[in-house]
Amino acid sequence: MNLTFSLTPLLALVAGLLILVVPRLLSYIVALYLIVIGLVGLLGGSLGIR
Repeated sequence: MNLTFSLTPLLALVAGLLILVVPRLLSYIVALYLIVIGLVGLLGGSLGIR
């Protein structure tokens, strides 16, 4: 049985749990997400792990 992991769903899960535990983190998590997505888009990378 082969298991493959993708980074994006894992990050979304962690971020969602952190927001539930500490709602004040919402703005920081959203800002960090937007910065990472912007950098990945500009640099032409991919967030998936192969």
